[in-house]
Amino acid sequence: MTLLTELADQAVRPRAFLAPLGVWLVMAVVAVLNGGFRETLLIDRLGEYRAHVLSTALLVFAILLVAGLFFRWTATAYTQVELLLMGVLWTVLTVGFEFLVGYLEDTPVSETLAQHDVLAGQVWIAVPVTLLLAPLLFGWYLEW
Repeated sequence: MTLLTELADQAVRPRAFLAPLGVWLVMAVVAVLNGGFRETLLIDRLGEYRAHVLSTALLVFAILLVAGLFFRWTATAYTQVELLLMGVLWTVLTVGFEFLVGYLEDTPVSETLAQHDVLAGQVWIAVPVTLLLAPLLFGWYLEW
């Protein structure tokens, strides 16, 4: 039996995503506070790029902390498919939120996309990647 077949056979319970949705809201608040910290304190002291890198690292750490606490606290046993879908949900909500805020602030889409350009030295891509992988990491690790 292949991994894809095993995953396809796992049940997905829609109700299992209610608590992770609340966890994402906590992460969103932390991200907004982190952005405010970057804009009000870090940029003046470190410059734009260094503040971006430090702020991204702080947010990745915060996401891992919140996700780790959630999986340590929850009594729900998630299937691998649910963990994968949870990561996709968190990632899609975050990227969608980024583009919504950009739209509301009249930021060109090209500028929002440029924040994910690793070849240009941008490290923000670490945030959606962390959101995608954190449920798999902690769901699998804490199940061990």
